[in-house]
Amino acid sequence: MKSLLLLSILAALAVAALCYESHESMESYEISPFINRRYANTFISPQQRWRAKVQERMRERNKPAYEYIREACEDHKLCERYAMIYGYNAAYNRYFRQLRGGK
Repeated sequence: MKSLLLLSILAALAVAALCYESHESMESYEISPFINRRYANTFISPQQRWRAKVQERMRERNKPAYEYIREACEDHKLCERYAMIYGYNAAYNRYFRQLRGGK
């Protein structure tokens, strides 16, 4: 009987310790993960957005040749499979060079 009483007291203490809700755990409820629509775009200023758009346009305009080759090959399934084995240059030469008047 003593062991049962001791066991129930220990179980009650364990439940009380594990289920205790402190003030620190309530702090997470104060901040909402969502922000107002009006303030959603205030993280990036208009000047930063404009600069990012200009940089993206410049990157698109000044792509290296291998990027064009890769994009052309990715749209064609057989070319992409061939590229996985032999590389994009070899695949491009095999599937597209003849169409563009190459050797």
